[in-house]
Amino acid sequence: MFDLTLSFIGLICFGWLIVITAVIAWLDTGLSGFFMQKRVGQHGKLFKVFKLRSMKKVEGVTTTVSTSHDPRITKIGNFWRKSKMDELPQLINVFLGHMSFVGPRPDVEGFADKLIGEDRIILSIKPGITGPASIHYRDEEVILARQKNPEDYNKNVIWPKKVEINKEYIKNYSLLNDIKYIIKTVL
Repeated sequence: MFDLTLSFIGLICFGWLIVITAVIAWLDTGLSGFFMQKRVGQHGKLFKVFKLRSMKKVEGVTTTVSTSHDPRITKIGNFWRKSKMDELPQLINVFLGHMSFVGPRPDVEGFADKLIGEDRIILSIKPGITGPASIHYRDEEVILARQKNPEDYNKNVIWPKKVEINKEYIKNYSLLNDIKYIIKTVL
């Protein structure tokens, strides 16, 4: 009920902003203002996550790992990513029940769907817009930009750490902690 109520209020308050920024993203990138991508959700079920488009197409660049120096990120897109405004359309995902406000971030196929053993506990809950791993790695694109091989670093260093952080979040879940994560994200 918390997610449904808060996402409904959020869509009423910020729906106009989502529409305006989507039009700006369309003008900025020449592509649809919304970026939709398959992500792994609760129980491994795939869903489409909604975000504001912050990148343009660049010939030959196909990685799903982006860094702060990614040539695909537009100037406006860079602002949206830093301010997390690109995440606003995920209020739709929360309202539709695909996501929660707080939880592990939904990943592309090849990560969460490949979890084994006790790590699969991450798939027992809905993915979130924010969470302890998101807050811990709030500068993830900057960290990745410093690496020789960002994809390898993401896969072998960041992803395993996120799994551990998310398992701890689930084991110590409380609504009060979720509210604290939301406040910490906004601030």
